[in-house]
Amino acid sequence: MGPWLVTKVDIHDPMNLRIRTRVNGELRQDGNTSEMIHSIPKLVSYLSQMTLMPGDVISTGSPGGGALARPEWFLNAGDVIESEIEKIGTLVNAVVDEPKPA
Repeated sequence: MGPWLVTKVDIHDPMNLRIRTRVNGELRQDGNTSEMIHSIPKLVSYLSQMTLMPGDVISTGSPGGGALARPEWFLNAGDVIESEIEKIGTLVNAVVDEPKPA
């Protein structure tokens, strides 16, 4: 979630940002926030009806083209996912094995 935050001053139109997802370097998703079902302001407004605390994170999902459309793209242990949003940065995560019960 870091190492920094981007303020609304840095992003003039949050509903027009390119979003890309890569798995092991292969482009899997390429979309734009303009394609979201609900706008970011609408999501924030709706979720603000609940008790939000400092540090809470609102996640919006991702553009179409994920593994539901292509089961061979299901993630496996060792895969590295890069989620990039224009003007914000890239979040990199690795898939790990599920712990085995003792």
